[in-house]
Amino acid sequence: MKRMLAVLAVVLAALAAGTVPAGAAGNWAVTYMDPLPDRFESGKPYVLGFWVLQHGSHPFSGRLGPVGLRLTGEGGKSLMFNGTALPEAGHYATSVVVPEGEWKVEGMQGIFQPYDVGTLVVPGGLKLNPVEKEAIASFVSYGRDYWDEVRPPGFPDLAGATVKVDTGEVAAEAGPAAPREPVASPRVTAVPAARESGGVPAYTLLIAAAGGALLAAAALRWLPLPRRRREDEPDQPSGTSSETIVVSG
Repeated sequence: MKRMLAVLAVVLAALAAGTVPAGAAGNWAVTYMDPLPDRFESGKPYVLGFWVLQHGSHPFSGRLGPVGLRLTGEGGKSLMFNGTALPEAGHYATSVVVPEGEWKVEGMQGIFQPYDVGTLVVPGGLKLNPVEKEAIASFVSYGRDYWDEVRPPGFPDLAGATVKVDTGEVAAEAGPAAPREPVASPRVTAVPAARESGGVPAYTLLIAAAGGALLAAAALRWLPLPRRRREDEPDQPSGTSSETIVVSG
């Protein structure tokens, strides 16, 4: 029991601090990059487009918070390039000017954990880390499409009307998108209720419930049990005094 309580304390402390173990935090959100420049040169500006998708398959519904690209170089030097929302849900852009060197590129994803995008060498190019194919397969299986012509790289155009997502962000102005004609019977697939919970992963609610149960069990175990009277033990007097006074007539 003591060992279980110790593990529970570590998990609850991580949740209170706003962090979770790396294995549990995986696939909360993924940063996808738009087509990249063929080459990056030191001191030159480049506009980079990127997508932040919850579970790697759909835009987050609600205010995500600040997003951008963070570059970390030798000696821990860090450069932060904030993203600007584009008209498409979950789509952002930023302008970067990077000095010469090798840089670790991370997607800063608002309320979600940073995502390891890849390694940028200047002068040179950005080598992207492989992305799990299950995310796109999940997007296809749900049958809900959130974009028109402009969409994340590798995401197919699904039949049916697009699903509008309220991100709570003001997108940069852009030209009107070409209208998309819905089919007669759009495909609708139910999304599991436990998929998300207001931006908080559903499993954290399960951890909280399990933690309460373990703490209750521990409290019951540690509380002293009432003392049982032996059969040969004489009854205690009912009065407040242990002496009896006899008055003669």
